Amino acid sequence: MTDLLSQRETWSMANCSVAASIDVVGTRSAILILREAIFGTRRFEDFVRRVGIGEPAAAARLKELTAAGLLERVPYQEPGQRTRYEYQLTAKGMDFQPVVYALLQWGSKWETDEAGPPLRATHRDCGAAVGVRIRCDAGHDVHPDDVAIEAGPGLITVP
Repeated sequence: MTDLLSQRETWSMANCSVAASIDVVGTRSAILILREAIFGTRRFEDFVRRVGIGEPAAAARLKELTAAGLLERVPYQEPGQRTRYEYQLTAKGMDFQPVVYALLQWGSKWETDEAGPPLRATHRDCGAAVGVRIRCDAGHDVHPDDVAIEAGPGLITVP
C-alpha cells in the first residue's frame, strides 16, 4: 500500500473531502444553524434568535444549506395565515449530526470555563454520556495513529 500521507504535497484541494465540506458548512453561522436543526429548530425566526444572527445572514445561510441539500423547505400554514416555510434536515443533513456532537464533545472538554461545560449530550434511555468515536466498519474503536488514508477511485493519482 502506498503511504498517501507522505505524498500529500501533491494532492489537489479539488479532491479534498475536508475542503469540500468546509465549502458547504465552513461558516460559524452555518454550523450553528445545523446544530439548531439537529436540536429540532424548524422556523426562520427561531434560527435567527437561537443562533444570534441577523435576518439577512440567517436567510443567506438557510438558502446555502438548502441548495447544498442539507436542509429542505417544507410549507406549513397556521389557521387564517398565509403559507410559510420551515426547514427540515434531509438525510444528508442528518449525516452531519456526528460532526455537531464531536464539536460539542471537544468544546466541553477543551473550551470550558470554571463553571464547567455548558452542554452535555446524554442518552435519553439510560442517561449515559454520548460521545463520538473513530470506529471502523467492522466495529473496532480505532486510535488516530492507526488510521490509514487511501485514494478513492479517480480521486488522487499516485505517482
